Amino acid sequence: MTLIETCPSLEAAPVADLHVESVLTTVLDVPLNHVLGTSADVVRRAPILLVDLTTREGAVGRAYLFCYRPSAARAIALLVEDAVASIAGEKVDPCGMATRLARRFALLGVAGAARMALSAIDVALWDLAATEAGLPLARLLGGSLAPLPAYNSNGLGLMGADAVADEAEALRARGFRAMKLRLGYGTMAMDIEVTRAVRRRLPDDIALMVDYNQALAPDEAHRRCPALEGEGIAWIEEPMAHHDWAAHAALARDLVLPVQLGENFNGVHELAGALDAGACDLVMPDLARIGGVTGWMAAARVAAVARVPMSSHLMPEVSGHLLAATPTRHWVEHVDWADAFLAEPFPVIDGRLHLPDRPGNGLAWDRDAVERLRAGH
Repeated sequence: MTLIETCPSLEAAPVADLHVESVLTTVLDVPLNHVLGTSADVVRRAPILLVDLTTREGAVGRAYLFCYRPSAARAIALLVEDAVASIAGEKVDPCGMATRLARRFALLGVAGAARMALSAIDVALWDLAATEAGLPLARLLGGSLAPLPAYNSNGLGLMGADAVADEAEALRARGFRAMKLRLGYGTMAMDIEVTRAVRRRLPDDIALMVDYNQALAPDEAHRRCPALEGEGIAWIEEPMAHHDWAAHAALARDLVLPVQLGENFNGVHELAGALDAGACDLVMPDLARIGGVTGWMAAARVAAVARVPMSSHLMPEVSGHLLAATPTRHWVEHVDWADAFLAEPFPVIDGRLHLPDRPGNGLAWDRDAVERLRAGH
């Protein structure tokens, strides 16, 4: 299945009068309201890359990425600038440009920072296409603006049972009906203790997702994950190394709890491969790693054929538009990081993300906040 065969049609979005001219990249250092301690790292500040893609006609398409490391944000910015220079003067054509840029970066390899750079460009191009069509991105892609169920993924890191339980109560603000708990403590007993402490503080109808962030070796995963069954959780996410599909498939066969994978899928072929291997029951691609809007819509078709529920990973604003057009849409993973630099943050009301009813993807920067948060200031 090629990108061209799975790309959404642009027939409803004429963009022939727009031509790529230049790009502005801005690296931000955004402090988190809730420290995110995982088995892999402790995140206190989010390196964010803003992308403003300008056309010869004066239109601007926007995207932003969470880049994990400050050095990655700087590297991705350079790759974005290089890639846009290679398409300067061309007509705005998200699907065609996704294919051409993938070919131009083939010798480097379209993975990691390169994949994220091309995804950011793709998101900005689709923003231009939707704005030119006069439609919100969700509607351009065939979806609606109906509010989307979201789970709170701020905080709930590795910090002890009482502290995590206290934070879980605080995170019920804005009516969230679901939240994510990070596990991977030194012992199985501690994982269970923390899970029970949080579960006791939450009403039974609030879903609790569990994320190991790839902390466990296969034998340990086969010990700990079955022990969590019956503890009132909704899924177990990335218990082992994300690329070990055989180990995840063996675990999934032994569990009643659903196994969730996807934030590290590098392109739609990896999502399809994981499903073919039986490695997971649920998928949650990251728009920057799956290939932006173009890659996401290809992945959504694969998930639909397999009848597998599909959620999102971080960057809830654009991800919300994409989930709205996803046949097997499940949950929006919500973090509030972008509220620090958006002119109009997307509201969450009664636990549901509301998409703006305006053309494009709805991203607009608060320029004063951007200046305050600019890395190095």
